[in-house]
Amino acid sequence: MQFNYATEVWESRRFDLPWDGEDYVLLTPKDMLTKDENWINRSGLLNDYNDIVASVSDDQLRAQINNYFHSRLPEDHNKKQEQEARADAVRAFPNLIEYYIRYKEDHGEEAESYSESKVAESEQLYIEQVRKFVRDLFAATQFYDQAGNTRQEARDRVTFLKDVIENKGGHRLFYANDKPIRRESDLQLLFRLTWFATPSDVSREVNDGRGPVDFKISRGSLDKSLVEFKLASNTKLRRNLEKQVDVYKAASDAPNALKVILFFSDEERNKVLGILEELGLTSNPDVILIDGRADNKPSGSKA
Repeated sequence: MQFNYATEVWESRRFDLPWDGEDYVLLTPKDMLTKDENWINRSGLLNDYNDIVASVSDDQLRAQINNYFHSRLPEDHNKKQEQEARADAVRAFPNLIEYYIRYKEDHGEEAESYSESKVAESEQLYIEQVRKFVRDLFAATQFYDQAGNTRQEARDRVTFLKDVIENKGGHRLFYANDKPIRRESDLQLLFRLTWFATPSDVSREVNDGRGPVDFKISRGSLDKSLVEFKLASNTKLRRNLEKQVDVYKAASDAPNALKVILFFSDEERNKVLGILEELGLTSNPDVILIDGRADNKPSGSKA
C-alpha cells in the first residue's frame, strides 16, 4: 500500500505523517516493540542481591544484613529458598532498595546495551521473520478453501503452523540470536496470522470468568472451540494440561479445546512426553506437539 504524506506542526517541530484517504496511519517506533520487565524490578533486585549487599558502605549494616540473611537460610537450601531469604532480608532492611537503585544507576550503560539488544531481537522476530511467515502463508491459497466446524478449522490451522515449523524451515521464526523464544505470546501472534479469510470469529485472551484463554474460535453460540498454547519450558505445563483448559471449556460453553505445545530440545520433548504419559494424554488427538528444534532439521543438501 502506498501512502500520501501530510505535514503536521507540533510546538516547534515538524513531522511528515503518512495518511490513507482521510485517516492517518499510526506508526509504532521500533523501540516500543519490546515487552519485558523494567530495568529496575523485583527479580533484578533479588538476582543482584550479593552485589548490592557488597556495595553497602556501612560495615556494621552490611554485617547485620548478612547475619539476618543466613539466619533465614536453611542449611540444605535450594535456589527457591535462597531467593525467599533474599526477599526477607530486603523486607527487613528496606535501605537495600536504595542501594539497588544506586547500583543500577552506576551500571546505566548496561541498560542501554540491554535495551538495544531487545529492540534488535524484536525487530528480527516481529518484522523480518513474521514478514517471511506471512509470505509463506499467502502462497498456500488452497489453505483458505475450508469447510467444517470451528474444531476442524482450528485443527487445520494448527496443523498448517506445525508443518511450516517442522518441515518448511519455519522453526527459524522462533529463534533470535540462535536462541529460542521465551514468550508464549510470540507463538500466539504467529498463530493469529493464520486466521486470514475465515468465517469464524477469532478472539484472543478471552476471559469468561475463570481466567483468559489464548484463543476462542466461534461461529455463533453453538459452535465454539478453544486453543491454548504453551512452551514446553513453562513451569506450569503439567497443571495446565491437567486442569486449566477443562476449566476454560466449562466457562466458555466450548466443548472443544486444542492444547498446542512447542519444544526446542530433546530435554523439553522428553519432559512433555513424560507429563502426557502421567496424565494419560499420550494418544489424545487434542494435544498437539510442535518440534521447534534447530539441530534436527538439516538443509536438503545435507539431509
